[in-house]
Amino acid sequence: MECGSPMGDMTGRTITYHKGAWHEGNPPMLGPMAHSLWMASAVFDGARAFGGLAPDLARHCARVVTSAKSFGMTCEITASEIEALAWTGIEKFDADAELYVRPLFYFADGFVTPDPDSATFMLTLFEAPMPAWRGTSACLSSFRRPSPEMAPTGAKASCLYPNVARAMLEARERGFDIAVVLDGLGNVAEFTTSNLFIAKDQVVRTPVANGSFLAGITRSRVMELLRDGGVEVCEETLRFADVLDADEVFLTGNFPKVLPVVRVEDRDYQEGPMAQLARDLYFSFAEREGRKKAA
Repeated sequence: MECGSPMGDMTGRTITYHKGAWHEGNPPMLGPMAHSLWMASAVFDGARAFGGLAPDLARHCARVVTSAKSFGMTCEITASEIEALAWTGIEKFDADAELYVRPLFYFADGFVTPDPDSATFMLTLFEAPMPAWRGTSACLSSFRRPSPEMAPTGAKASCLYPNVARAMLEARERGFDIAVVLDGLGNVAEFTTSNLFIAKDQVVRTPVANGSFLAGITRSRVMELLRDGGVEVCEETLRFADVLDADEVFLTGNFPKVLPVVRVEDRDYQEGPMAQLARDLYFSFAEREGRKKAA
């Protein structure tokens, strides 16, 4: 089984909306004194668009506003306005384009403590092919997720990602694609950039949302779809031994949606039926509900 990173390829045309105008490529927009540049005071979200569909776009737009407000940002734009701008951006690409849609808020001014009124919005869309259906591999990371009193874990915040990056680097140095990351108590939290699911005896299990990791929008949607499809889905405290003992392992995330995991450390798994069902249900949902709503 060929494994591969669930993040896939991220190259191609890029456009960005910033301060009332659309820009092509990667133009400079932040100066050296921008608070977000040196204090990592930015929050973002990521939605997907493919074949004219943008499933759960509204939820992603709402979440980035929630993340911004959790940082004390004064938001200049509403979630519904972000959604409308995102559709405008999507329509600037070919109808069959596969895109990553990234709304972002950042602080422009401040010294250690940011100026709330300097919060600025930008929206970037870039071509990023959907990862192919194939298995990925994971190891156990030596790095852990911070607890809510240590970091803004309830937001999709840029400052959390250096920890993700070092876990990814560690995994790749060991010959794996991604890593299983534990929380501060030693329980399973997630994969490095995606949520973790296991299946055992026809029951799907995923770590209970305890504030140490972002319980993703795709995670929530897949849980809902599986339950509607008659599958028992449980949120539980999981140990790493539970992952190794599972019949199958899979991941969910905005970038790849659903992918099977075929190796964790030295334990091999098949591309199982639950992962395939979750993927089929998700893309059926996307076809039904992912189109732009009439004005």
